[in-house]
Amino acid sequence: MLKQERRKQIMNLLEKEGRIVATTLSQTLNVSEDTIRRDLREMDALGLLQRVHGGALPRSTSAVDYKERKHELMDVKHSLAVAALPLIKDGQVLLMDGSTTNIQLVKAFPKNLNVTVITNSPLITVALADHDFVEVVSLGGTFRKESMVTVGQSVVDTLKQIRADLCFLGVYAIDPKIGMSIPLLEEMHIKSQMIKSASEVAAIVTAKKLNTSSTYTFSSANSLDWLITEEHVNETVLNAYREIGIEVITNK
Repeated sequence: MLKQERRKQIMNLLEKEGRIVATTLSQTLNVSEDTIRRDLREMDALGLLQRVHGGALPRSTSAVDYKERKHELMDVKHSLAVAALPLIKDGQVLLMDGSTTNIQLVKAFPKNLNVTVITNSPLITVALADHDFVEVVSLGGTFRKESMVTVGQSVVDTLKQIRADLCFLGVYAIDPKIGMSIPLLEEMHIKSQMIKSASEVAAIVTAKKLNTSSTYTFSSANSLDWLITEEHVNETVLNAYREIGIEVITNK
């Protein structure tokens, strides 16, 4: 079998199954495991998939640059934000990173909500300027224009001194076995510490990010207490998250 034909079959199987295992793939395509590993390594380098231990996952296709992300699926993100609102109670201390879903969430805050929001997102800080009962703590650091957030060791060190009630986390890619991952190393450290600094963690995740992977894994999936995602996601996919202890909420 020619390499191009083999790669086409690999991509078809990945799309159909959601993940591929090298040993199974070598049997299916009747080639050696070394050949499959080489194919997966080369396909990973081309950005066609994300190679993981023992096989591969779909690579997250979400945009990295905020200017692109802010226009993606805005109606969906708003409906997911509304579904997440009941998790928030008056008096809580909330940790929020600079995801576009979190920006939609704060825009949906009731005007009488009384909480403290700690964030590394200047956009979230500005969005909450007219909420009289929300105290905003802005985490200073190096401003990353691509993501519109502050990063750096100073942000991590400040987060280590904080104990929040609930963290709302932006997720670039998530898989129940591989965990949560992101293509940006600096933001990996921020997200990892935010999880450690909160009693409970929720992630608002559009369907296309489920069962995908990226370069830097910052936490296991079962670090989440809640996963808020789209109603149309297959129950088999959602059950894999429920089985590791995550409560799934959909935008019904």
